[in-house]
This record gives sequence, C-alpha cells and structure tokens, in this order.
Amino acid sequence: MSTNLVEVLRPGMLTTVQDWPGRIGFWHIGVPPSGPMDDLSFRIGNRVLGNAEGLAGLECTRSGPALRFPDGGRVCVTGAPVPVTVDGVRVPQWQSVTVPAGGVLDVGTLSGPGMRCYVLVAGGLVEPEYLDSTATFTLGSFGGHDGRALRAGDELHAGRDPGPHQDRPDRDARAAIDEQPSIGHRWEIAVTEGPHGAPEFFTRADIDTIIGTDYTVHFNSDRTGVRLEGPKPQWARTDGGEAGLHPSNIHDNAYCVGALDFTGDTPILLGPDGPSLGGFVCPVTVVGGDRWKLGQLAPGDTVRFVPVRADRAPSLRSIDMDRRASFPWVQSTGGDGDDGVLGRFSAADGTEVTMRRAGDGGVLVEYGQMVLDLVLRARVHVLYEHLLALQVTGVTELTPGVRSLQVQFDPAVLSMAEVVDLIARTDESLPASTELVVPSRTVRLPLSWDDPATREAIQRYMHGVRADAPWCPWNIEFIRRVNGLADVAQVYDIVFDAEYLVLGLGDVYLGAPVATPLDPRHRLVTTKYNPARTWTPENAVGIGGAYMCVYGMEGPGGYQFVGRTTQVWNHRHPADSQSFEPGTPWLLRYFDRISFYPVSADELLDLRADMAAGRGQVQIADSQFDLGGYRDFLAAHADSIASFRAQQAAAFGAERQAWDRAGEFRRAG
Repeated sequence: MSTNLVEVLRPGMLTTVQDWPGRIGFWHIGVPPSGPMDDLSFRIGNRVLGNAEGLAGLECTRSGPALRFPDGGRVCVTGAPVPVTVDGVRVPQWQSVTVPAGGVLDVGTLSGPGMRCYVLVAGGLVEPEYLDSTATFTLGSFGGHDGRALRAGDELHAGRDPGPHQDRPDRDARAAIDEQPSIGHRWEIAVTEGPHGAPEFFTRADIDTIIGTDYTVHFNSDRTGVRLEGPKPQWARTDGGEAGLHPSNIHDNAYCVGALDFTGDTPILLGPDGPSLGGFVCPVTVVGGDRWKLGQLAPGDTVRFVPVRADRAPSLRSIDMDRRASFPWVQSTGGDGDDGVLGRFSAADGTEVTMRRAGDGGVLVEYGQMVLDLVLRARVHVLYEHLLALQVTGVTELTPGVRSLQVQFDPAVLSMAEVVDLIARTDESLPASTELVVPSRTVRLPLSWDDPATREAIQRYMHGVRADAPWCPWNIEFIRRVNGLADVAQVYDIVFDAEYLVLGLGDVYLGAPVATPLDPRHRLVTTKYNPARTWTPENAVGIGGAYMCVYGMEGPGGYQFVGRTTQVWNHRHPADSQSFEPGTPWLLRYFDRISFYPVSADELLDLRADMAAGRGQVQIADSQFDLGGYRDFLAAHADSIASFRAQQAAAFGAERQAWDRAGEFRRAG
C-alpha cells in the first residue's frame, strides 16, 4: 500500500500513536487495551476525515507536535482546546484541514480546560501491529512507533486518503458545536455500583460519600490511572484477612478500565493503560460511554460520581449526543440499588457463588468465602475453560483471579442479564473440580535478595510519597515482624524453600504472576503499601497478602519487596528461544510452580542482559498439579500448618494493635 510521509519536527510533551478500541483479548495476561484515553474526540476526528473510526492517530498530552507533510494531506485536530496553525496561519479544530505539500501543521500547548488533544490524519497512520493493535503502550515498550512517545526526527506514514467527506463534498467536513464533547473543569461522571460495595467492604456512609463528594484530580495522574483526593473511607471491616492488613485489601481479581480502585485509602480511576489484575476493592465503575472523560481530567479539576442504571448507561459504541456532555443526562436515573451484587446461588457442590457488576460491560464471578483455597481456584479454572470453549459472541475477555473470574462483554451484543444467565447455566454443568489434575511446569528463577533496585524504590517512596510507613525503611524486616519470625534469615529461608503456584497472570501487567506457596508453612502474609508506590523496578519480587508477585515491568505497585529476578515478559525474544514460546512474550502459565535460587545483584544484571538479548534461558520442566494429592498433603501436615498459622495470627494481631496506637488506620489518605 502506498503511504504519505509525515515528518516529526517537534514531538510535543507526550505524543503517541493510538488506535481504537486498542488491544483487546489479552487482559488475562496483563496487557491493557491502551488506545485513546478520550475515545470520543479521537473517533469524531476520524469520522470528520472519512476514516474508519478506529484508524490510528496521535494522542497529545498537554502540548502537541509540529509535523511536516512533504506530500500534503488532510488532518483534523480534536479534543481539548489548543492553538493549531498550518504554515503559521491559524486553523480551526474539529474540522478537516488541508495541509499543502511541504506544509507544517503546528499543534501548540493546551489553552483551556482538558488534558489531551488528538491529531487525526486522512487515511490513518500506518504502523506495524503488535498483539493485534497499533496502540502504544509506553510502559511495556510496544505498539505504536517503536513502542514509545514520538521524538524529533521520527518519520510517520499515512495511508491512502479516503477523499472528501461524502456527506459534505462542497466544503471541509467538520463536527458542529453540538457534536463536540463538552470539556470543562468540573465533571460529572456516570458510574455503576460494584463490584465491591456496601455493606461488605464499605459502609453505607462511605458509598453516600463517594457519590456525594466533589473529588479533586491529583497532579500525579496519567494513562494508568487518575489519582483523586477526597475523604478517607470509614470501611466496613477492620482488615483484608489473608489478603492484607488494610481493609482495602482483597484476594487478587480482575479490574475494569474505569474502576474506582481504592489502593489503601487513595482512590484511583483506572485508565486504558491500567493493570488488569490486583488486590484492592473497587466500589463503583465508570460506564463505558463516559470513560472518555478520564482522558480530559486535569490536575485541580473536580469530579462528582453520578450513579446510573447499567442498562441505561450511554453506549461506548456510539458517538452520538448521549456521550457529549460534561454533565450527563442520566442524573435522575439513580443507580441499580443492589450494591453491585447481581445475584447469589449455591453451586451443585455447595460452593456459594456471588456475581458482581463490574461496570456496564462486566461480571465478576466469585466462589466461596474470602479465603485462599486452591479448591476455589480450581473451580474458577474449570469455569474459565468451559466459557473459553463456548466462544460466545460478544464475550471479549475472560480473566481468572484467585477465587474469581471476570467476564467482560460488549453490551451492544449481550445484555447483563444474558451474561448472568450464561454464567449460571455453565456453572450448573461443570464437572467436579476437587480432583482437578492440570499441566504444571516447574520454573526455576534467579533471585537477587534485597536487590539495590528495590532498595532504591523504597527510598523513592519515602522521599516522594510517604516517609512514615510501617513497612519502611526495609520491607524484609516488616515481613519478618508481621509474620512473627525470629530474624530476617528465616524470611530468606522461607522464600527460597517455597514453591509458588501461579494462580493468575498480569498482576500489575505483562504476564506477571500472582502466586502462592503450595506449603502453607511457606505462606508469608503481609499488607500492601498504602498509598501504593508510584515506581517499581521491572521484575521486582514482592509479597502482598499471602501472594508473591513478579512485576512484569516498571510501574506502580504495593507488594513488599524481597528482591528482583529476570524477565517474565520479553516481546523481543528470538523465535528459537527455549524459554519463551514463539509469538508468546509471556513466560509463565496458570498453575506453573515457581521456585527461586539465589544470585548476587551483579550476577542478576548479567542474566537480565542475556535474557534481553535472547541468549538467556530459564530452567523449565513439564509436570502436573494434582489437587487431590495436594489435599492429602495438607491433611498429613495439618498440625504443623495450624501451628504456623497461629504464630502468624498472633504477630498479625500485634501489628494491628500497633497501627491502632500509631493512628495508622486514621491516617489521612
């Protein structure tokens, strides 16, 4: 296909190539959709040019680029108000503008409210697809233009111009004023209840506060999530049990884009580059049709959440009038009034099943009580396999958690009631999971204990986020204390003796495992950071609740550090790699068993360099996990397991009392 050159003279502050709807179908391994944060402005711009709505264009944060078009072209700049010129002459936004051959389009700095503008080009930008999309995920260094933001000197290419807009051949196409989204400094955003509401996780007063408070957008916000400042919840429970010491902690489950995620006491609206899996509660979720607003929330803006009925929410698929306004038409409809719970029933084996609403396009299926039980994870796996095999039209993502399965769907194809009925009917037909036998490879990974990179992350946290946290300045000492161990050498021995069963992937991105020791006597229990870290080194190893995680990439995080390992995600590995399967950048699979062997920090750097260059290998052997045999093991060692848990519980309780005395639970979020 012939293309037209576009030269980047000035990149702007953060300009990336995005397409819509982005990277769909990889949520279960921790790959976010990415795509335009304000999809509405992006898609309208494409429509103005006569492009298909999803064709790749540029997203610009705070300021835009200067682009030369050697062969000329047509463009449309949308989104937040910004000065736009062609060869120094001011031109309008929201309109098809012709750039002459050799002409320069200059998009300046945002001049009013909002956070992002968009540059769409007739014919769309042409970039190689990665995992079925050209959307840029900068944190993962893939998609878009070399997996990064644009730089001066980059050369882009546009596809064939579809020609003048068919509906308006006599003049430049444009979006009328009433067709453009309303962008201001005060926002009302439509949300649905759930998945984690009152009275189980939050008090009724907490929920009233969430929907009755003007939150303020914090400056520390980006495409992963919009951090908000507001009142601290009272909470309906004292802690998260095995999931962690703070009441926001839960056993890891899948998130939705637009979920209001309480990382400790700090609320964060998860964005299109946000994590797919995590262990924090989410009381409300922004409906798909209002998610565009997250892309325009600027520091200092105020946000008010408006509860709406899921079946009356504006549709993500449309770009008509019901998605335009900053103040939605849905104010008077109220919420669903069910605390986010769609239904409960008892499975054939007596397991209690809860179905929770996760936005207007998701259902979170939870099995059993809020405890770590591998029998429940086995049942989740059986449901996951059955739904996967059905290949139901309209189901877009299936993401297992520790004791849950999230089903994402397109509300334009399936209704919430149909999805709930599908899940219930499928569960009825499931075979017994108590004797599950699944493939289970053994995977040996190097671990640099108390690695310098993790110590640096703790120091950054203390200087930039919070200096007085009980887990600072040394996470390993905190792990020792909260588990009642005699010294940190015991923490070391337990970590290296343990065999960790992988229960989920994508726990903080890119194939990162959430895993738990098979032997409960190796199951160290901690709480997560409150608030979360803003920076975590790639492949740091941490413990949160009763779980171990390997961070797939740099980014936020909350697990307590024990060290660092080699890559669990490598999208540049060679085709003949013995560790990574061809076309599969993630190393691990569900039910793999991970163990660590010690290496020095310098040795790890060499191993990481080899892995990045495609020379490194990981020790992997095929085996299986037999749930029946595992239950026999637990029965044989029941007394010593109970003794270890009692020791943990005593230390955990003592830490809780110390936090009470220090005012930790009353600390402002």
